[in-house]
Amino acid sequence: MLNPCAPLLSDEIIRRAKNLNVPLLLDGVKAAKIDIPNGGCMDMHINAVERGMTVVGTALTVETANGDNFPIHVASYSFDAKGYVMVIDGKAYEGRAYFGDLIMGACQAVGFEGMVIDGCTRDRDGNIELNFPVYSRGFIPRGPIKKDEGNINTPIQCGGVRVNPGDLVMGDSDGVCVIPVEYIETVLAEAEKKKAYEDKRTETIAAYRQAKKEGTPLPQLAPQWVLDMMK
Repeated sequence: MLNPCAPLLSDEIIRRAKNLNVPLLLDGVKAAKIDIPNGGCMDMHINAVERGMTVVGTALTVETANGDNFPIHVASYSFDAKGYVMVIDGKAYEGRAYFGDLIMGACQAVGFEGMVIDGCTRDRDGNIELNFPVYSRGFIPRGPIKKDEGNINTPIQCGGVRVNPGDLVMGDSDGVCVIPVEYIETVLAEAEKKKAYEDKRTETIAAYRQAKKEGTPLPQLAPQWVLDMMK
């Protein structure tokens, strides 16, 4: 079933998210006490094809199974895809690759920001040459089948996380997270607070390292919350 895309998230939301990373967004979910499956974190088996790949965008969802990539083809050619990340519920199937560098290249050409699949892919070297962000469970050279229409732009499960069309999707070298659209502003605000804290901690560590090198008085290195908990 082919359904329309959800509206794109605003440029401002995407800009703010790009200034963060996946761990910070997940820390934001925790700080905001938002109760969503796995805190919005996809499972550890869904990783970038190549370290250094990052993606941020609005979720466009696909549901399929058993290595069937026909729904992925349909989603690839049906929309003005700029700003969207294709998130595919492949049911964690590992018997076939759902797609390779031809679909990756086509998705890149029509504007997708990247792809995330709970399943396997192939043509890893070709993907790296494309420099197109793809996250999957791994690689298998056995090719896909083409059979059913699947579902496009419906709620799905991917990597243990519920994904609705229009949610915020972010991937980096640590993994993938999904933030439900209704919580994005709250999570971003908490994540930005955490980033400010981490930036300050980084400065403190650098100052400690420099003082130790120069033989000058050492600043307090342990965070105050650690000292308080040690009492």
